[in-house]
Amino acid sequence: MDRKSMADVGKYLIFGGIVLIVAGTIVWGLGRIGFRGLPGDISYEGNNFRFYFPLVSCFVLSLILTAGLWFWNWISRK
Repeated sequence: MDRKSMADVGKYLIFGGIVLIVAGTIVWGLGRIGFRGLPGDISYEGNNFRFYFPLVSCFVLSLILTAGLWFWNWISRK
């Protein structure tokens, strides 16, 4: 690898770290205010068993990410 590509990799790693910090802060904050999921998320608790699948939360997150990436692509073309 030459110096230019190493510098680019470093920039991507820093950007990825910032994105993870922001996402972690949002998730931590939502948990602190009592957010436990959206209606439609599947949750089951038995005696010695707990199951949780965030079905609706995954769908909403997918829509938000798809819209964001579509917008990013639209902006970058101009």
